[in-house]
Amino acid sequence: MLAPATPEERERFRFLQERFAQSYTEIFDDAKLPRSVLIVPSLSLDQQVMAKISGVHHYEERLLCLLLLLRMPRTRVIYVTSTPIHESIIDYYLHLLPGVPGQHARGRLILLSCDDASPIALTSKILSRPRLIERIKQAIPDTGSAHMTCFTVSELERRLALRLDLPIYGCDPSLAYWGTKSGSRKVFREAGIDHPAGFEDLADPVNVADALVELKAKKPRLRKAVVKLNEGFSGEGNALLDLEGAPERGSLMPWLRARLPHLAFEAKGMTWETFQEKLGSMGGIVEEFVPGQVKESPSAQLRVDPNGRVEVISTHDQVLGGRSGQIFLAAGFRRRSPIGSIFRKRVCKQRSYWRAKGLSAVSASTSSQSKKAIAGAIWQSRSICARAAPPIPSRCCSF
Repeated sequence: MLAPATPEERERFRFLQERFAQSYTEIFDDAKLPRSVLIVPSLSLDQQVMAKISGVHHYEERLLCLLLLLRMPRTRVIYVTSTPIHESIIDYYLHLLPGVPGQHARGRLILLSCDDASPIALTSKILSRPRLIERIKQAIPDTGSAHMTCFTVSELERRLALRLDLPIYGCDPSLAYWGTKSGSRKVFREAGIDHPAGFEDLADPVNVADALVELKAKKPRLRKAVVKLNEGFSGEGNALLDLEGAPERGSLMPWLRARLPHLAFEAKGMTWETFQEKLGSMGGIVEEFVPGQVKESPSAQLRVDPNGRVEVISTHDQVLGGRSGQIFLAAGFRRRSPIGSIFRKRVCKQRSYWRAKGLSAVSASTSSQSKKAIAGAIWQSRSICARAAPPIPSRCCSF
C-alpha cells in the first residue's frame, strides 16, 4: 500500500499547482504558444473491482480525445499507456484534426508504453520504470509550460508529478473524498439538489443493516434498495437487495443480516466476502432503488480550471440498465431535453459550491425518472480539457 504524502511532498505539490494556476491563463489563451501535455490515463482505482469490468484495459484509450490538442501548432503531446496503441486508432483521431496535416500532428505526438498488460495501475508501472521516467522528461523541453493530465488523481499521480516536476490538471488527492459515493451525496445535500433517500459513510455490514432499517422506516413501501461501494464505477460496485417479504421493524434487523450475504451483485464473480472487505476498506452507501421501466440519466460535463472558473462543457441523456439501474447502456445528445434542462439549471446552481470546495476538472451526473433529477455523483478527479475536442461518439461505458 502506498504511504501517504509527507508534509514536504504536499508542500511541493501545492507549489506546482500554484505555479500552474499563475501560468494557466497565459498559456491556454494563446493557441500559438508552445506547451507540452503529458497524458497518463491511469485508472488508479481499486484493482479488484476493476478486474470485474469487461475490456477494462481499453479504458486507457478514453483520453485519446485529448490528441485533438495537437490542432494547436506548437503543442506537444506525450501519451503513455500500459501496452502500445494500434496505429490505426491513432490515425483515426489525427484525421479528426481540422486543417492540420496528419504528418505534422504525428510529429508532435510521442507515444510511450510500459509494455506491461498486468492488472496494475498505469501510474504504478511508470513509477517502477526509471528509464521510462527519463524518456518522459526528455520529451518535455520546458516544464514551465507543461502539465500532466490524468484519468484519476490519486497519491500515485501526485508522486509521479513530483518525480517529473509537473503540475496536474486535476484535483489535489486530498479532495478525493468528494468524488466518492458518500461525498457525492453530501455535496448534493448541501447544494440543495434532489437525490435518492439513503445513508452514507457506511463501513461494515452492521452499518449497512442499520441504514436499511432506517431507510425502510422512512419509506415503508420500499421494495428494493441498492448498496454501493464508495469508489465503485461502471456500476460494478453496486449490489441490489430485494425487500419483498421483509418483516416489520421489530424483526427486520435479523432478516436483513441474513439476506446481506445474498445480495445481487452487479459485478460478475463478486462475492459477499470480497464485497464486505471492500466495504471495510473504502466505505459505502445505501440508497433507495428507483423503479421504472425506462430511466434516463442526464449528465453534464464541466470544467473547473486552476483559477476556479467553472464552465459547463456539455450535457447529454443516458439510458440506464442493469440490476441496480446504474449501468449506462446507451447515450444520446439531446440539448433541449426537458430532463437535461432541469439538470443544467441545477448544475449551474452548484458552481459556487464546487469552487468553494476547491475542486478542479469536475464532471457531474445525475439519474432521473419522470423528468425529475433525483440522483447524482461528482467526479472531481477526472481531468477534462474543454477545448480539446467536440463530442466524439464512443462505445465505451460511462462510469
